[in-house]
Amino acid sequence: MSKKILVVNTGGTIAMSVDDSEGVKPLDDQAVNKILPFLEKHADVTMKNVLNLPSPHMTPAIMNQLRLHIEEAFQHDHYDGIVITHGTDTLEETAYFLDLTLSVNVPIVVTGAMRSSNELGADGPVNLISSVRAAADSQSLNKGVIVVFNDEIHAARHVTKTHTSNVATFQSPQYGPIGTIAKKSVQYHHAPLDREQYAITHADANVPLIKAVAGMEPAWLHFLLEQSIDGLVVEAFGLGNLPPAIIPTLQQLLDKGVPIVLVSRCYNGQVQDIYDYEGGGRKLKEMGIIFSNGLNGQKARLKLIVTLQKTRDFKELQQLFDQ
Repeated sequence: MSKKILVVNTGGTIAMSVDDSEGVKPLDDQAVNKILPFLEKHADVTMKNVLNLPSPHMTPAIMNQLRLHIEEAFQHDHYDGIVITHGTDTLEETAYFLDLTLSVNVPIVVTGAMRSSNELGADGPVNLISSVRAAADSQSLNKGVIVVFNDEIHAARHVTKTHTSNVATFQSPQYGPIGTIAKKSVQYHHAPLDREQYAITHADANVPLIKAVAGMEPAWLHFLLEQSIDGLVVEAFGLGNLPPAIIPTLQQLLDKGVPIVLVSRCYNGQVQDIYDYEGGGRKLKEMGIIFSNGLNGQKARLKLIVTLQKTRDFKELQQLFDQ
């Protein structure tokens, strides 16, 4: 008996076309639906066009609406798996947000395309077919949200876009893919050990993300003291170190009760409280800055948006970011 798979379309390049001016635009609402006949040999597929957004238009609030739409769909029908088509620019963020918050216990796959639907070598159709195969495979259970792209399977927590145009753009630095899509089978060779799950009601927290650079001026951050922000994520140097000039401003934010999460701007490794000089990681940890366990900046921001609904206590947040 065929597995029942829900394909939720949200837009992106997979649903775009190149026009006569060679501009790529979201003109083709039916681009993904045209692939449906090729999917039916792998599963009983139901297509739902929920959004048609370029992924730079995606927001945490829209991600949360997508979560609610999927959970509502499961209240009315049973599906054995979900595939979500999405633009690639923010695909990793939506995948990770859903990994943290979606309560549906079936395989959940996010995919997209680097080439629009009417380009030569369009990668959308094969990515969608591979994703349906992965969603219909029982091995995909309990893996969390996965991203299927270019015949590889990646965990949402680790995957990131690494190239502006290459079809092999999605990679998992330090960890690699957790599986592959072969001609006749879906093959897993490892999986994430743990999965976090948070019950939320909204995704409206105001959490900026800033990146440390050499010679950073404190004036660049002063505007944050005047804003109503709920938290802050800082991409630090190396193991987790910052220019000393900005430390007083960060201390003022902490004194106002604003939690600050530290990640590294390096794409391998994680921040640690090692260096004991002004702006060094050990001093930052002593200030009360929260160290993240290997997330990149954009994902740490989403995790803070989610976990702030559970607690605003710095120590409790640190425990959650240790996971």
